[in-house]
Amino acid sequence: MLFFVSLLVDGLLAGPLYALIALAFVVVYKTSRMVNFALGEWAMLGSRLVAAGLYAMGLGLAGAIGLACAATVAGALVFNRLVLRRMVGGPMVSVIMVTLGLGMLMRGAVPLVLGGTPSAIPLPFPSDPFSAWGVMVSTEKLVTASTATVCVAVVSWFFRRSRTGLALRAMADDQQVATAVGIDIHRHLSIAWAMMATISVLAGTLWTVVAGGGFGVVLVGLKVFPIVIVGGLDSIPGSIVAALVIGVLEGLAAGYLDPFVGGGFSSVASYLVLIAMLFVRPHGMLGRPHVERI
Repeated sequence: MLFFVSLLVDGLLAGPLYALIALAFVVVYKTSRMVNFALGEWAMLGSRLVAAGLYAMGLGLAGAIGLACAATVAGALVFNRLVLRRMVGGPMVSVIMVTLGLGMLMRGAVPLVLGGTPSAIPLPFPSDPFSAWGVMVSTEKLVTASTATVCVAVVSWFFRRSRTGLALRAMADDQQVATAVGIDIHRHLSIAWAMMATISVLAGTLWTVVAGGGFGVVLVGLKVFPIVIVGGLDSIPGSIVAALVIGVLEGLAAGYLDPFVGGGFSSVASYLVLIAMLFVRPHGMLGRPHVERI
């Protein structure tokens, strides 16, 4: 029983971090219907910039995160201004190819430019695990899960309560109607991409704290796609619920199935859930079905 509870706690602590990474995807898709396949590379860039701020510039963790957010937001705004703005209303496959190309460029350029700095990001306080009712809990995972939960709550509040969030939701429903009522589409697309960049920095930093940096941060982008599809591509609550479910599923699969079917099956389990969801409910748990009047 103790082993089961330990796996359950580990999965629940991974869930908020998955949810935060998934939000970086949903924010862009929800406002523009653009699929960002370079999400893992944005998270890697953010984490490496934070590490560069720590080791190369001697900044504290907060200063390094602020510097990384400013740099990635600037990069996202330039990319949106020079490339994506010209593709609004175009075929989705064009946007997919552009983000794939950007991801390959970032994957090669970031290690080349920042390869001389360490990629690890330590917490600014002791991170020894502690025991809670007999269950060993990682301090690093608890801190990152708590931070990710706060970030998810802030983003969710922003979309539901702020005027800018209302405008972004209106764009998601119908860009032509949003334009007709005076919403500046290009300005709000820039806001969405700036949010994506900021969330990517935070998510990449938190992921590096618990799982290490380098190319492994890029792979976390692949973990996001089952989550956002299972939860619903345009649903923030759905992504949060799906992230918690996938986190627990991966934890239990790693403990009970990996010893019998081979290590790494826990990473495949989420894709099996994805396939089952596509058969049962293609638009996800809380996503809205696409309805067209013929």
